[in-house]
Amino acid sequence: MPPEIAAPAASANQAPAATQAPAATQAPAATQAPIPDAAQAAQPVEGATVAPRPIAIVALDSKITGAAAEVTGGMQVLNGRAFIASNGTITAGAQTAQVTLPYRGTLRICASTTVKLAADSSVPAGEVPGLMMAMDHGAVEASFATGRNSDVLLTPDFRVLIGAPGAAEVKVRLGEGGDTCVDNPGADAPYVVVSSVFEGGVYRVQPGQRVMFQHGSLHEVVDQEKEPCGCPPDTISGNEFPLAQSEGLAPTLHPAPIPAGQLGQPAQTSAPLVYNAADHAPAAAVSAPAAPPANPPASVPAAQKKPGFFKRVGGFFKRIFGAE
Repeated sequence: MPPEIAAPAASANQAPAATQAPAATQAPAATQAPIPDAAQAAQPVEGATVAPRPIAIVALDSKITGAAAEVTGGMQVLNGRAFIASNGTITAGAQTAQVTLPYRGTLRICASTTVKLAADSSVPAGEVPGLMMAMDHGAVEASFATGRNSDVLLTPDFRVLIGAPGAAEVKVRLGEGGDTCVDNPGADAPYVVVSSVFEGGVYRVQPGQRVMFQHGSLHEVVDQEKEPCGCPPDTISGNEFPLAQSEGLAPTLHPAPIPAGQLGQPAQTSAPLVYNAADHAPAAAVSAPAAPPANPPASVPAAQKKPGFFKRVGGFFKRIFGAE
């Protein structure tokens, strides 16, 4: 019995020895490893952009239209563009920043506005996550297709939910004192609901409706707001826009009409002054020769009066001394 048991044990040990032969086949596997590495070295961006699909793409090169002034967060940069993987912060400069949302649409970040972007991590794998946006000043214009998962825009006072169905063309602007303008234009407008962070309550912005929430409150609502809620035009126009103060448009708009009015008024007052000066000039020349003849006669009687006075005084003393 013991020898028989030992014999199978030896055969059992030989079996693994036979299985060690595939270990030698691992050498080709090692030779296959450099092949994907070379492919990845040749195409480093395709592997980074296709596998983890970015939530946003924005230009960094100022030569590209719609470039951002600053982008931070988890991203990769290629050809002057930033590919934001899951979260990041985009700041627009003097011009509106154009952000591409892959397979969805675009997000316009108005000048001097900072927006934080992140993918909704609560969405199950395999689904397109909703976009989480946050801003504390400025304005944005969202132009993208809505999906199964809603998109959310957070402000200091409100939570704006953009849900399906429909194509979003939502514009949001934050003003002074918590004033928040929300525009939901279009016949195919999405489901837009504004909820208060502090007061509670919900307000639905109907398709084609533009609303102003004054002082950050759902209780002070101005329906059919006249001022636009989106980005002001890049070129200066005569229409004033509250956000222009942050972009430097207000100082350039107001001085323009003021000099025009000031230039018109001095032109009218300066003309009479010129004519009056011309009128006074000849009058002064005519009166100049008349002055000399007036002065000699005035001096002659003065000279005649002075000797007569002293003569009288002298005669007075003579009379006194003569009397003595």
